[in-house]
Amino acid sequence: MITDWYEYRLINGAIVSMIDNLDESNLKRIVRHVFESGGKRIRPIILILSSELFGGDADECIDAALAIELIHSASLIHDDILDVGLVRRGVPSVYKQFGLAAAILCGDFLISKSIELISKYDPAVIQDFGRAGMSMSEGEALDVNSNETDFSENDYFECISKKTASLFAASACMGSRIGGAPAQSVSRCTEFGMHLGMAYQIIDDILECKELQHEKKSENTATTLPHILKHDAIDLSIKAVQHHVDCSKHIINSFDETEVRTKLQKIVDYMTSDLAGAVE
Repeated sequence: MITDWYEYRLINGAIVSMIDNLDESNLKRIVRHVFESGGKRIRPIILILSSELFGGDADECIDAALAIELIHSASLIHDDILDVGLVRRGVPSVYKQFGLAAAILCGDFLISKSIELISKYDPAVIQDFGRAGMSMSEGEALDVNSNETDFSENDYFECISKKTASLFAASACMGSRIGGAPAQSVSRCTEFGMHLGMAYQIIDDILECKELQHEKKSENTATTLPHILKHDAIDLSIKAVQHHVDCSKHIINSFDETEVRTKLQKIVDYMTSDLAGAVE
């Protein structure tokens, strides 16, 4: 189980410590609600593992990993504002529970804290982080307009590559940089993260299309691949998932066989094949 891994315990400990160090306030209560509602912590775990893949120390990249989790959480809060999200991770969303103003301010706080955390690293890592944040915003903008324009298959793939996959890619990229990987390996790790993020988002959209996504509920929904394909939509969408899964596994398998590589392989299965089982 991923929850038994050292990397998972490390990032969870960092989250608890961050919350404990906040001044007592309504904001602290909201931040606690965000993180006590759960979350897979996959993106920060990918960052830590990508560093360890090249001999990096998990403790040295924990601030970067926490920054990734914070900006991811902020994006979910803002996403729920845009989509009128009512339920997130099986509990009321921040927007639903605390209102619009509190949701905006909590998201802003988490982004600001993530910038503070990432500022200690090399400029290349900081740039990776900043670019991921911009890509996520660009993807969200495409997503918001997906129901108002002719939204093609290419538009969908561009949207999810920016909105979702960019942060997976940045996690693997930043981790490998911090771990001292050569440039070619950094590029391969980035590509791994991009393929994994694409596969995960398509699976998530399939589950939503088949009304199997019970931990999330919004009043507004975006146009997704199953909606675009229409005929044989689920089968074709699953084929798209398999392509990205195969690509991500091919990249990971090109590295030396280690416990870290095995963990990254398990993450691919956990985020794709295990979720896909619910579709069948």
